[in-house]
Amino acid sequence: MPSVLAALALVAALAAAVIAVTRRRTGIATPGQRATYDVLHTAALAAEPLRAGLDATTAAKAASHLRALVEADGLALVTADGVLALDGKGDHHGDQLVAAAKKAMHAQRSSVEVLSCDRLDCDLRGAVIAPLTRSADEQAAALVAIATQAPAPGLVQATLETARWVSAQLALHELDSSRARLAQAELRALRAQISPHFIYNALGAIASFVRTDPDRARELILEFAEFTRYSFRSHGEFTTLAEELRSIDRYLTLERARFGERLRVKLQVAPEVLPVVLPFLCVQPLVENAVRHGLSRKPGVGMISIMARDAGAECHIIVEDDGVGMEPSVFNDSSEKDGQHVGLSNVDDRLRAVFGDEFGLVVETAPGAGTKVSMRVPKFHLSARAS
Repeated sequence: MPSVLAALALVAALAAAVIAVTRRRTGIATPGQRATYDVLHTAALAAEPLRAGLDATTAAKAASHLRALVEADGLALVTADGVLALDGKGDHHGDQLVAAAKKAMHAQRSSVEVLSCDRLDCDLRGAVIAPLTRSADEQAAALVAIATQAPAPGLVQATLETARWVSAQLALHELDSSRARLAQAELRALRAQISPHFIYNALGAIASFVRTDPDRARELILEFAEFTRYSFRSHGEFTTLAEELRSIDRYLTLERARFGERLRVKLQVAPEVLPVVLPFLCVQPLVENAVRHGLSRKPGVGMISIMARDAGAECHIIVEDDGVGMEPSVFNDSSEKDGQHVGLSNVDDRLRAVFGDEFGLVVETAPGAGTKVSMRVPKFHLSARAS
């Protein structure tokens, strides 16, 4: 029996040793790795609201995470108008913090302030004020770390580096906003680029049917009205693929009234991608270019193919023509040298601004070889919502 107990004890000891070694090998992280993860995770939580700009709401969401990064007893985001948000200790020092922040923001230099208080229960002794770098048209702000002791060099450095990081997040917000404003301006420009030649030609084609086929003329007038209503609508930056295709169908109906049998269209659209949301006037300019640059200059019959495929998390859209083609460099020029060119660069820019740089247009063309323009659109994206 003793030998059996000894054997069992040895087995238990070996098992414990194996478990201990296994745990060491499969541990989540070393202390250094865990600290790195904690810092980066906390920074990511603070970055999300800051990337939306700095106001009372976003400041309140970010303040606790910023205080964790700095390891201060209190942390405030302050403007000249007052305290946007404060986490931890220090709200009864609001006026003092704002006054100190105003000086630091005016001088654009950080400072260490001594906090004085008449309250016997107040244990706060100092604050580090670090101005945030903002663009000229934005309200000045400062990051304030509050301490129960005279601020140590470590707290000062942590506050300055955190303020620099916050400034970078706000700069990214400004960049995103600038890209959005640019996209809106380019959308307005794209509406303005609807060619006067198309309007004249469409009205001319309608006029040619007034006497010979009044019913056909009436139908074309309604199609023209609906097409212009959609193209010049003032609300919403996004639409669905189904709505864009309806407008394209009206456009092609009007062009077929002019070209007759010379213009043929092949449409292949997967039903499941019809609800996909994409930037307004994103596909239509591709079709307009195919007609104006590809087929209007081609003798005989021309074909335009419009395809939209389901590709898992994405929708792939292709507009292709068998027209005269062109030098690829023409798509880098958004100007209208001949009064007909609808530049695709603004469509490309808007796709990249909304979905990311990997979602721009892909153009394949050469003189005499037709033109193929492709785009990828995510089926679901937080920034894209149809109105």
